[in-house]
Amino acid sequence: MQADELPPLRRYQVNLLVDDGATGTPVVSEENPTFQNLIGRVEHVARFGALMTDFGLIRPGAMHRANGGYLLLDARKLLMQPLAWEALKRALLTREIRIESPAQQYGLISTVSLEPQPIPLGLKVVLFGDRMLHALLQAWDPEFVELFKVDADFEDDIVIDDAALPTYARLIGSLARDAKLPPLGSDAVARVIEHAARDAGDRGRVTLHVHRLRDLIAEAAYHAGRQGRERIGRDDVQAALDARRERTGRVRRRLQEQILEGTILIDTAGALPGQINGLSVYVMGETAFAQPTRITATTRIGEGNLIDIQREASLSGSIHSKGVMILSAFLASRYAARQAFALNASPAFEQTYGPVDGDSASLAELCAILSSLAGIPIRQTWAVTGSIDQSGNVQAIGAVNEKIEGFFEICAARGLDGRQGVLIPATNVRHLMLRDEVVQAVRDGRFAVHAVASVDEAMQLLTGRDDVDAVVRVRLAELGKLRQKILAPAQRNRQTRH
Repeated sequence: MQADELPPLRRYQVNLLVDDGATGTPVVSEENPTFQNLIGRVEHVARFGALMTDFGLIRPGAMHRANGGYLLLDARKLLMQPLAWEALKRALLTREIRIESPAQQYGLISTVSLEPQPIPLGLKVVLFGDRMLHALLQAWDPEFVELFKVDADFEDDIVIDDAALPTYARLIGSLARDAKLPPLGSDAVARVIEHAARDAGDRGRVTLHVHRLRDLIAEAAYHAGRQGRERIGRDDVQAALDARRERTGRVRRRLQEQILEGTILIDTAGALPGQINGLSVYVMGETAFAQPTRITATTRIGEGNLIDIQREASLSGSIHSKGVMILSAFLASRYAARQAFALNASPAFEQTYGPVDGDSASLAELCAILSSLAGIPIRQTWAVTGSIDQSGNVQAIGAVNEKIEGFFEICAARGLDGRQGVLIPATNVRHLMLRDEVVQAVRDGRFAVHAVASVDEAMQLLTGRDDVDAVVRVRLAELGKLRQKILAPAQRNRQTRH
């Protein structure tokens, strides 16, 4: 609008910024929290090449509309907007809304413009975002704790029991209705709940990330429509899950091809000392999958040193290094309490060329060391996952379903014969939500999943022998005597010189 087109009596009009008298307590959600969308702005019109303004061109911001009520803001969107976070804090600290241009505020321009009087501010600001962002704001912005004193941490999942199951099923049905999708059959609802439990990582809980479920139901509706069905069935939900896995499986398929071609060496038959199949997890966005990794260990006479090859090559994360130190402490505590620990050991992840982190391979590394020391072969038909404590107890790990399925796919491609399987921590049993083909293979006896509580249980299953601990003790005693025999001449020479 040109200035010449303004009504002649404009100066006598009233510029009403906000009228919420009929709406009660305002609740405002600002989806684009820019500096001017928060505190308002003064607009200009062009007249003969110059920018002109008056009181009628003052525009309110979200804080004006929410004054006396509640303002809802996405913390991530707010922090991504230049100057918006500081403007919000300044308004809350001074308890007034001051409309000003960002360029004028920082002295970038010196033109004459309107300076509206500050408006008293009294509202509640609700910031919502992820936990990491909240922790960063608490750590790096001292004013954040002063301004936002009430924290609320919401659950990502809920316990699913007989009382909650019908309510959750109705939630799934409402997601389909709200999106105007075909109704779900009872078998489809059951399959969605199974996936929700897997997404939560616990078969006793289900996820509250409903947007993921909504996307799954929408894709299942597409598959049902292709088949000419008016109701979504279990097969449609499964087809959607399979299609999603196929779309994001390029890296997984490529790694499997390299294993099956022999480029990456993974044995799934026979038995070898000092070698075991560990399981590594790869996370790419919201997609996670696992592949077996060959872990080897060598042992020799020494002074009780455990050389972590990954750490020596600067390819070990802090958690993995901690796991190796814990298994080193276990070895020393069990086998060197009353005698010298005359052992040097070197565990390694073979054919890995990037950083390795996490302690879920510490059980596999320990088993490889014990196998090498005792000279007892480990069955390569097994893969192992789990961390250990200093007493040799096996502790829970994450991504247990992906790890089992990763080894299952390699064994299935080579042919299942009933001897392959995976050892998992006993405390991870409640987290099992495996794919249907894995469950069926276990039922048919073509694949196995064993839960173990200690390293001794694991070694008995991996070797088929229950005397591994005794053999290790004998071997360590032999190494101790041999070390004394080697050091004896040097000790006598020192005494002679003295």
